[in-house]
Amino acid sequence: MGHLLVVESWVGSMSRLLPWAIREGGHEFSFLTRDLHHYLRAAPADGPHPLLAARNVITADTNDTRALLPLVERLHAVLAFDGVVSSCDYYLPAVARIAEHLGLPGPAAEAVENACRKDRTRRVLAEAGVGGPRFAVCADTAGAAAAAREIGYPLVVKPVDLCAGMLVRQVHDERELEAACRALADFPVNARGQHRAPVLLLEELLTGPEVSVETVSHAGTTHVVGVTDKSIGGAPAFIETGHMFPADIGPRRSREAAETAVRAVEALGLDHVVCHTEIKLTPTGPRVIEVNPRPAGNRITELVRHVTGVDLAAACVDVALGRTPDLAVRPTGVRSAAIAFLLPDGAGTLTGIEGAQEVRGRTGVLELDLAAPGRTVRPATSNNEYLGHVMTADTEGAGARAAAERLLTGLRPSYAGRPEPAAVGA
Repeated sequence: MGHLLVVESWVGSMSRLLPWAIREGGHEFSFLTRDLHHYLRAAPADGPHPLLAARNVITADTNDTRALLPLVERLHAVLAFDGVVSSCDYYLPAVARIAEHLGLPGPAAEAVENACRKDRTRRVLAEAGVGGPRFAVCADTAGAAAAAREIGYPLVVKPVDLCAGMLVRQVHDERELEAACRALADFPVNARGQHRAPVLLLEELLTGPEVSVETVSHAGTTHVVGVTDKSIGGAPAFIETGHMFPADIGPRRSREAAETAVRAVEALGLDHVVCHTEIKLTPTGPRVIEVNPRPAGNRITELVRHVTGVDLAAACVDVALGRTPDLAVRPTGVRSAAIAFLLPDGAGTLTGIEGAQEVRGRTGVLELDLAAPGRTVRPATSNNEYLGHVMTADTEGAGARAAAERLLTGLRPSYAGRPEPAAVGA
């Protein structure tokens, strides 16, 4: 039995899947957070948040890595950790530093830091010859305007250190570019109280289907678990509206995507880690969007598990403990699994979602999860504004996506009043 230190977490599905995987593996964990109320507020209706079932719940300033390292060293002397892990992107670099400091298994800290900063990822992959968009890193709006003229419109403006598609925008001219830069400047601190890097990333707009490659790296080898496709909407934002596993893109393009992801993971020097690498399949070949050194969000890990039997949350636990992950594919009777997300089509206070009972009773539905009445709703600008999802399975072929999207049309949110301003993030 191992004892893991869990440092912070998202409050979405992985915050439940990771504690479950730890327990199912026969292990235990201690939970370290700077704000316990962040998780108390996100507790499910049927009981306390699973993270609070930790053997120990410890509060400390997890945003100050320099002060955190000696604290964790003292905790380690008493509690004897066997590994350290997080599901929250904003704390992955700190987790890697802790593992390195305590001599525990984990990816190299520099590799994680490069993967978590989109500008550094671009530079590392470009130097390694891994395909990606033309890009420029800019200090201000004036520099961005000059770079945009060189790259050419339309292009994509990104923060280098935010998640869930926050403040990523497609722009067509200098006016839209200035607005996108201004929005980034107006958001200097992320949802976890961390000051953001004051730089802008401009990228060539890539066209073609978008997929993600789910991999597990251990002992110097990167294993491809599979390729997931995704639907994108919400222009000029880039909102993930759905996913299907496995991607229905044909063997050649699946192979090319997988090979590109492995090259990206290895170029960054990532090992002892589960990765979720996003790739655009352009007319001239695969191009890397980003490399995330943690299991996929948006319930993609569950899509993978339903089809292959491979549990990526459990693999994340295994590699954090220095153990060989179980990646054996097992027959599940499911040929494809998909998820479709319900986005707000209005603004105000959610009063209900009609059609839930009809959808819940349909054949092939694996999950139906919907927001409760009373939630404040605004038009979606990132992956943080979902009102719920429907997950489906197809036992015959690649029909899960069509089924999920069809069922989603039967869900009808209703609203009352107008929303009050609120902070961005999760």
